[in-house]
Amino acid sequence: MKDMTFFSIIVPVYKVEQYLGKCVESILSQTWQDFELILVDDGSPDKCGKMCDEYAEKDKRIRAVHKKTADCQVQEMPDLTFAADHM
Repeated sequence: MKDMTFFSIIVPVYKVEQYLGKCVESILSQTWQDFELILVDDGSPDKCGKMCDEYAEKDKRIRAVHKKTADCQVQEMPDLTFAADHM
């Protein structure tokens, strides 16, 4: 049986450039460290996609997923199946 203390945090990202940094830093500053943060860029027209990639490069717990539509539904995103791999 796998350790069930690991979890995934999924953050949808669309036109939130001015808030994204505060959101990510808030999550990373938590005392619990055994998690992955999945930033789902839903084709945002601002710098969010680039910011997601930069965060993913800085911290191994962060993954950036890029989707080209404005319909962010997890069940339609096979790229997020890795979030369940730890269960």
